[in-house]
Amino acid sequence: MSLLPQGFVAGEPALDLAEPESEFHLADYIRIVTARWRLIALVTAAALAVALLQYAVTPKEYRASTMIQIERRVSLPLKAVQDSWLDNWFNLEYYPTQYRLLTSRGLAERVVLDLGLQGDPGFNPGAAARAASKASGTFTAADDEAAVGGLAGALQGGLEVNPIRTTQLVEIAFRSRSPELAAKVANGFADAYIDWGIENRTRVAGKASTFFGAQIETLKQEIQDKENQLQAYSRRSDIVSVDPATNVTLKRLEALNQDYINTVSERIGREARLNELSSATGERAADVLADPLLAEQRSQLLEMEREYATKLNTYKPEWPAMIELKSKIEQAQRNLKTVAANALLQARDSARGEVQTLQRREQALIAQLNQIKAENRQLNSAAVEYNNLQVEISTRRTLLDELVRKQSETDVSSRLQATGESNVRIIDRALVPGGPFRPSLRRSITMGLASGIFLGISLVFLLHYMDRTLKSTEEVERLLGLPVLALVPDISHESRSTGLLGRYGYGYGYGYGQKAPTVASAAKAVTRAARVRKRLGDEEVQIELLPHLRPRLAVTEAYRSLRTALLLSSARELKVIVVTSAVPSEGKTATAGNLAVVLAQLGKKVLLVDGDLRKPRQHEIFRAANKIGLVSFLTHGAEAEKIIFRCDIENLFLTPSGPLPPNPSELLSSERMTEFLKFVRAQFDIVIIDSAPTLAVTDGVLIGAQSDGVVLCLRAGYVQRRDAKSCRDRLVQAEVKLLGVVLNRHHGIEGRYRSGYSGSYGSSEAYGANEGAGAAGSGSDTATRPAQKRGVAAV
Repeated sequence: MSLLPQGFVAGEPALDLAEPESEFHLADYIRIVTARWRLIALVTAAALAVALLQYAVTPKEYRASTMIQIERRVSLPLKAVQDSWLDNWFNLEYYPTQYRLLTSRGLAERVVLDLGLQGDPGFNPGAAARAASKASGTFTAADDEAAVGGLAGALQGGLEVNPIRTTQLVEIAFRSRSPELAAKVANGFADAYIDWGIENRTRVAGKASTFFGAQIETLKQEIQDKENQLQAYSRRSDIVSVDPATNVTLKRLEALNQDYINTVSERIGREARLNELSSATGERAADVLADPLLAEQRSQLLEMEREYATKLNTYKPEWPAMIELKSKIEQAQRNLKTVAANALLQARDSARGEVQTLQRREQALIAQLNQIKAENRQLNSAAVEYNNLQVEISTRRTLLDELVRKQSETDVSSRLQATGESNVRIIDRALVPGGPFRPSLRRSITMGLASGIFLGISLVFLLHYMDRTLKSTEEVERLLGLPVLALVPDISHESRSTGLLGRYGYGYGYGYGQKAPTVASAAKAVTRAARVRKRLGDEEVQIELLPHLRPRLAVTEAYRSLRTALLLSSARELKVIVVTSAVPSEGKTATAGNLAVVLAQLGKKVLLVDGDLRKPRQHEIFRAANKIGLVSFLTHGAEAEKIIFRCDIENLFLTPSGPLPPNPSELLSSERMTEFLKFVRAQFDIVIIDSAPTLAVTDGVLIGAQSDGVVLCLRAGYVQRRDAKSCRDRLVQAEVKLLGVVLNRHHGIEGRYRSGYSGSYGSSEAYGANEGAGAAGSGSDTATRPAQKRGVAAV
């Protein structure tokens, strides 16, 4: 199995700067939620508190309901009366219309009047003032109507109409602070709805009966007038009947028309025969004429021609018998042509005569047809008015019969309405509720928990997607196209930024434009550090030199993984490796130092160069003087041998930065820097250079261009994606070889390290509980370490 990190192939690292397709799984969502569970719990608790407060301040409300059944037809024996309520039983608008009527203001006003709610002090607090105004005469009818309308609006506010799906049942519910009033109003709406329907149908039936009576009298008079007009017109036009069965002129017209059609058809056939005979020749006469003589002669000619053809197989054409037979054939052909021509001429003359006869007959029939049509038109013009009068009389008689029938049915229906039959029935009447409908403690708690969890999770995902920092290896590989060489876990969840680690933590303290920590933040950091020290012991552990001080910790194994990835990352030998970052406080100094330690532990001769000439820290970590260093050599102040110092760690050497120069970039790009790198390449197996952040200054690009590869340190959850991309692009544009990324202070990896190395190192709670000291962070004073003293000595 290959030990190469993801994104590498044998030989050189495969640097793919394109962003591959993002894959997001359920485990990623779960990790996002669990990482901010405290926020979700806080939002849920707040929502629950709001729900409980609402429950406490909400007044009690009671709900009573009655069940009614609305049918599409009236339960009566007659179905002729169809009013606005019951017209067209099977239309789709019927039931929605009924539901809207139940919630209408007119029905609510009817309930107010039927139940006398305008005088009920419990429902209408202004009833006493209204009675006093009526007694004094200042309360007008308009005021009374407005007051009833206002009370109806109050009823509408507490009314609920809930149709039960796939049934004819409807629930009418009313909410009120009084349980008796809730049941009273719910039943009142059902009764008012039924009475309203009965009254409407009775009123419509009475209006229909009166309308039918007036229309019947009008139709009778119109029918009498039309019959008188019909008799007078019949006498003037001498029309006895317009029935086609008894119309002689119409029958003559039909017979002549049929005879004319037959004649025209026969003429067309004769003309076609004449055209065929006119275009026929003598050779085709036997085909188009049915002449027996012509057929017989043609048969004899064919027989002689067959005999001649048969004898040709035996005799030559010059044989006398053959010559004689040939002459007979020619004579027969001439006779056949003569007979055919005569027969064809006779047939043409006969066909022409027949066509002329049919044409004369056709002209005669046309003249007779025109005469009969003129007579028929005169008759039809007189019969049109006669028929119109008859149709009008028949239509009015039919309408009169229908109106008489409907008037009879309406009269019967009006009498039956008195029985109170309706298409609406009450199934269950409302009862006085025994307990309040709202507020409900269970409902409030459920809604509070549900809304709190939903809002909390929504806020978590909102914060996650608004967070533009890099947090995982998947994001690094997807957005930067660079392999992740190692994941360095955060050694203390207590120190989210800089507090516990102090200036020996992952980063730069507050250099390069960062604000200095406030007194309050420093106090909090000290408090957190004290709490962790109390839990883990008195001895403090910092991230720097942790592979040397605590070699069995899981975080140390991360640096060993980085060492392995670098050694296998290229087919060429890596001599000079630059460690840089995008922005300050991303742990590049700690990464450079710890990487040098683990490489030295491998037996290689390693030189650690502090190439950060703006804010160096390696001399503090290794407790070395910084009076002479890399700057001294670059400014011709010392030779290369004089700036290399031996560390307490075997095989590890240090070159501090030296005095801070005013022009770091010019020094790092000078010829002296090239000479120094050439010298150390010959003296050491591996040279690790700690460089300044790439986006802050150009030092990292200048040193990286002269190295064998650059390791980019990124702090998880800290560096912005755009900054990481800008750093990568700047290094790529300078043709710097990027070896990969080290993701520092990565959260959520501790459990995997524990499970992965518990077999080799035993249980390592809190990063090395077996060693008796925690790895929660680094103290601010390295002199308090009694276990091992650190320092450097000149080579």
